[in-house]
Amino acid sequence: MNSYIVNELKKEEAWRLFKIIGDFIDGFEVMPEFSPSVTVFGSARVKEGNKYYEAARELGYKLAKKGFTIVTGGGPGIMEAANRGAFEAGGNSIGLNIKLPKEQKPNPYTNVTLNFNYFFARKVMLVKYATAFVLFPGGYGTLDELFETLTLIQTKKLKPFPLILYDKEHWDGLLNWLKTNVVSNEYIDEEDLNIFKIMDSIDEIVETIESFYIKHSKDLTEF
Repeated sequence: MNSYIVNELKKEEAWRLFKIIGDFIDGFEVMPEFSPSVTVFGSARVKEGNKYYEAARELGYKLAKKGFTIVTGGGPGIMEAANRGAFEAGGNSIGLNIKLPKEQKPNPYTNVTLNFNYFFARKVMLVKYATAFVLFPGGYGTLDELFETLTLIQTKKLKPFPLILYDKEHWDGLLNWLKTNVVSNEYIDEEDLNIFKIMDSIDEIVETIESFYIKHSKDLTEF
């Protein structure tokens, strides 16, 4: 490898570092202004009229009415639905969009949109300032976000905020697999299953998040 190629690689890595720092600066400057917030994860593929879309929209609306900012990945599907509910309620609706080769267009229901170059920086911002997490059914991205958040809480890198999975019918198979294959082989402790809850009622989810915040709001401001 000649010196020209080496120098070009060094320039490319230096530029990448500046973009990473830029991602974090944008998030650190904006996100603290919108507390308390709830991060909503779920499939980008569902459409308006789908039962999960409408449930996420209802959740966004009701949480916004309680004073919570709704934060999503900023794209379509569940992200759009949750942002839309908050937007329609007149609340704060944030989308943390990711720049992709096939551009993910931000949904039109946010009053704040941040565009990230890197998934890992975006994921930090989706988690760092949240008071609670709600996960709707989704694909690899949703599962990645679920298990990363579970790991952060399990390892005490994140406070044990409410982590709620919506729709028992959808998530029961995963819960049973965790019990019969993961807990039984002692890969995790049985008590680790208590990190998350599965709920079918949007009102119950809102009540759980609100009650947690009221009880722990002083501790959260000091965290």
